[in-house]
Amino acid sequence: MTEFTLHDASTAPDASKPLLDNSLKAFGMVPGLHAVMAESPELLEAYQRVHELFQNSSFDADELTVVWQTINVENNCHYCVPAHTGIAKSMKVDDAIIDALRDESALPNARLEALRTFTLQLVRQRGELDDADVQAFLDAGFTQRNVLEVVLGYSQKIMSNYTNHLAKTPVDSAFQKFAWTPKS
Repeated sequence: MTEFTLHDASTAPDASKPLLDNSLKAFGMVPGLHAVMAESPELLEAYQRVHELFQNSSFDADELTVVWQTINVENNCHYCVPAHTGIAKSMKVDDAIIDALRDESALPNARLEALRTFTLQLVRQRGELDDADVQAFLDAGFTQRNVLEVVLGYSQKIMSNYTNHLAKTPVDSAFQKFAWTPKS
């Protein structure tokens, strides 16, 4: 089994050291995901930048959480589901939304459910959606911009979910209380 290094400021490549410092400033810790990604300064920089861009998209906290957790659950990410549970709680997302995403049960409103459905279609169909799928999303009150922002969110999650699968990133102690097991 390949073991990936969990880097810190003393072991990280020089180009990753300021990126790890950014993580520390943003989160008060260096998340395990970032510690693994530090092996590739390019990946860590890309991840941090895409995360920032997605957070600054037109989606609100509930909608960001729906996109993130829908993808995390679909990709069975043992690390990201607990981490984004903690992040959602810090963003004041309602527990009913958090629990429904983790449990794959109905969301509390049709608009968020349409966002989850569209996100799942995008992931499962590798972006090859029918016009009717896109129109249903638009009819739920979303925009063409939102269509593309889901693509942006998925780009972020590919980087994190796949890294965590490959590295078997241990869940940070701050998120262990939100441990998650896939439904199926």
